Amino acid sequence: MMRWASTVSTEPALENALRDAAATIRGQLGDATPDLVVVFVSHHHGSGFDRVPAVAAGFGAGVLIGCSAGGVIGGGREVEQLPGVSVTAAVLPDVVLQPFHLDADVLPAPDDGAAWQDLLGVRAAAQPHFLLLPDPFSFDPEPLLRGLDAVYPNSRTLGGLASGGRQAGANALFLGGQTHRAGLVGVALSGNIEVDTIVAQGCRPIGQPMFITKCQGNLLWELDGIPAVTVLEDLYQGLSRSDQQLAQRSLFLGIVMNEGRHEYRQGDYLIRNLIGMDATRGALAIGATLHENSVVQFHLRDAQTSAEDLDQLLHGYAASGQAARPHGALLFSCLGRGSNLYGRPGHDTDAFRQHLGQIPLGGFFCNGEIGPVHGTTFLHGYTSAFGLFRSRR
Repeated sequence: MMRWASTVSTEPALENALRDAAATIRGQLGDATPDLVVVFVSHHHGSGFDRVPAVAAGFGAGVLIGCSAGGVIGGGREVEQLPGVSVTAAVLPDVVLQPFHLDADVLPAPDDGAAWQDLLGVRAAAQPHFLLLPDPFSFDPEPLLRGLDAVYPNSRTLGGLASGGRQAGANALFLGGQTHRAGLVGVALSGNIEVDTIVAQGCRPIGQPMFITKCQGNLLWELDGIPAVTVLEDLYQGLSRSDQQLAQRSLFLGIVMNEGRHEYRQGDYLIRNLIGMDATRGALAIGATLHENSVVQFHLRDAQTSAEDLDQLLHGYAASGQAARPHGALLFSCLGRGSNLYGRPGHDTDAFRQHLGQIPLGGFFCNGEIGPVHGTTFLHGYTSAFGLFRSRR
């Protein structure tokens, strides 16, 4: 039977923190030896990153994976701005784990399915799920996500970009007995395992859905035949004063992912950043490649909206009847959430526990979150992406 355990230690000495976490995990799992151990270590322990795999080897895990973090989540508890070590361990009978470390320059062409399967060491027929931890300074995950979606269409992919370091080489990626300073570490899980995902983007729509009638790459020129900047200016004038203030710092564009509906709700959009404006030419620069005839709508983000969005998604999952089945979960949350957004730590983990109970929950605060929206995997910002693990049979 699949079993999960999770804990967090705030011991200031790294070795003590790992030993403390190991003792708690052993207490939760009993005599069972974990097949997977996921370790996240806050930047406060940066001088000891190279020692993490050796010390953590005491778990006796088949696969150890993890990375450095700006904040950690373990045992359903969020630890920010303090030394923290999160350990989540799983006993996974009838599950095959294939770990890998990749460099950005080794990725095959997107349509070369055989090369992808050889690179990752797992066949598409196995329908694996993927846990990915890239370094943000040396690995762009988006080509990898496109390749995985194409070659493994029945898979779920989630993860987060390592955090805590502010320059190339400052982050750490843990895999097996090694600490890597660049690239990506990951693990493919196939066999008797399923992964449910919840991706909370935390935005609310403003204005009305509109068609893109002119665009080029990531430049948005026209909406419903009107210059995009003109549309935005008119929308801004109609907002309340509080929303106008919010729009100056937290304005986004939502791209509809399922256009066959008569009405669009929050979960129907992929939220992307507005990264620039050319008022003289009437264009907006968006953090995504755009396509004409796509339906889009402007969005705002604030603490209340983010809380309501997460609450709605967790409630929906709990009501679906699947919530009683997961044995463990991982949470990849943006560094901009947590106490930075809500004014207190523990909001998202509290909401998770309120709706889903005491499922072991680990994770970390990321530089970017990886998770699917309507069947396509994206790199997100400002989101909380949950993966819930259960037996396939």
